[in-house]
Amino acid sequence: MKLRDEQWQKLEPMLTGKQSDPGARAKNNRLFIEAVIWIVLNKSLWRHLPQQFGSSSTVYMRFRRWTECGFWRQLAQSKIEDDELVLMLEKIVEYGDMYTQRIEQRLVRKAQKTIYQSAISAAKAVQPVRRTQFAAEESTLHWVGLVTS
Repeated sequence: MKLRDEQWQKLEPMLTGKQSDPGARAKNNRLFIEAVIWIVLNKSLWRHLPQQFGSSSTVYMRFRRWTECGFWRQLAQSKIEDDELVLMLEKIVEYGDMYTQRIEQRLVRKAQKTIYQSAISAAKAVQPVRRTQFAAEESTLHWVGLVTS
């Protein structure tokens, strides 16, 4: 799906990076939105983004920033009177939520792995307890007691 001109005219005033905005300027907001739509519709990896959309890492980082600050959700909940565009924005929000959950899962697994590895290292650092002659005698006495009873 590519944005139709009338959809773009409804969406453009709500986006950041316009000439009138302070700070950094977006080179091409429309191309960025279409790149994200391409990723979401094709359920593709970011590295497979066609070159016509620009650098996949740049598009990915911008997508992530917009996802983390809730900008996609704000766009989807705005009063846009185009059902197709609202549906597409909702799909982007859903994809962003799924993507954020995957990142959180990776961080949890990494933390669990670190804890596990530190526990293994600590276990290796502890010297094994040497059995004393007393422990062997105690064990023998236990068995003798069982047999003679």
